[in-house]
Amino acid sequence: MIKKTVLFSLFTIFYITSCTYHQEEPVSFDEGVNAEILYPQDQRLIRTPDGANALDLETPLRCNVNWQTQQMLLTLPFNNSAFRIERLEKNDKLPGFEVTGFTFETMPAEKALYKLTKEAGIKLVAKDAPYTSLSGDNLKGEFTDVINMITEAAEIFYTYDADNKVMTLSRKTEISLYVPQSRPIILSMLDVLRGSGITDMTTNWSDYSLTFDVDMEVKNKITSLMNYFESNPNLVAYDVNIFKIYPNDNCDIEWNKLLDNFDFGTITTAQTGVIGRVLTTTNELSLENLRQFLGQSAKIEPVSEGTFVVPDMWLSRFDVGKCGKMGTDTSGLSILAKASVVNDNRITSEVTLETTKGQITNFKVRNKLGENFMIIGLPNEVYSADMPRSETVIFMVPKIIRTLKTNETIKNKI
Repeated sequence: MIKKTVLFSLFTIFYITSCTYHQEEPVSFDEGVNAEILYPQDQRLIRTPDGANALDLETPLRCNVNWQTQQMLLTLPFNNSAFRIERLEKNDKLPGFEVTGFTFETMPAEKALYKLTKEAGIKLVAKDAPYTSLSGDNLKGEFTDVINMITEAAEIFYTYDADNKVMTLSRKTEISLYVPQSRPIILSMLDVLRGSGITDMTTNWSDYSLTFDVDMEVKNKITSLMNYFESNPNLVAYDVNIFKIYPNDNCDIEWNKLLDNFDFGTITTAQTGVIGRVLTTTNELSLENLRQFLGQSAKIEPVSEGTFVVPDMWLSRFDVGKCGKMGTDTSGLSILAKASVVNDNRITSEVTLETTKGQITNFKVRNKLGENFMIIGLPNEVYSADMPRSETVIFMVPKIIRTLKTNETIKNKI
């Protein structure tokens, strides 16, 4: 049994206890509306063409990397007041009357709310009940405050239609998240949301807003991230290039020859993962001369390149297929990264590679600002055993973005 204690300072102290659901007398309120959806008889015959699916408005910002000029440190001013969350459903103001001595023994939240709203003459609709079971003792205060206490404890949302006197409960709600008009910041928000498993969202690039459905846990996480920007946090941006190599002699690539082609100390560390290895290098080993080295013994096939942004100590996600050809064996590959900046010039990156089938490997990489790292030795069996012998190489350049909060209007979208 989990006990939650909540303090309502203006009116009273009450407790809320969560426990398992048990059968009670049925309550006569509307469980929701059922609608029939008609689908094509054969989904394989009617589908959106690949060309239309490939249209992605993020592409100009996400998928163009300047490998010739790398700005390793950027200071980014932003207007913090631009952060805000708006719920999109109609939600009228609740009636303004007092609640006195409202008590209920252990019951699902929708039944407690039914007791409360019935006395107010409000019809209750629970779209996805049952919800968490609660107990309340002698609750007092404004009707709105008591409703908020119960719904927040049950981690559900409500909307109110004053014209029809109907309150609707749901585990999820649709929101628009508005962010400062800064390209790195909106990319970081997109990448953090994808790192949280949210992929179905709409981005409006004119007002820098993201629209999607959230449950209470995700909404609280977003609120924490917005508050996090109050402290002028560091962001870590990763420029990423992914390519495949097919050895000319159908044998393994002899990576040890790198040591003969570059000065000693150019490769600073080498680590072994569950699959593959990660090498940290100085900027003497660039993407261009790495490809020149590999081109002597293998055919190089570009897969994808792009940028993703990680707020310090948060988890972000880069989907390789967003900046590559869809429908290939590597389009389902994703790079997840959690980054932290230490002493202003050292970056710790916890990098995980996964496909739609699950996690492939992970590494914890420490490097100085200006150093690169690359993941090598990812064999073709990661995607398909039927492919010709090949390896996937992931080349990454981490950069630091220092944010600077300001109350002034930022005229240019940086």
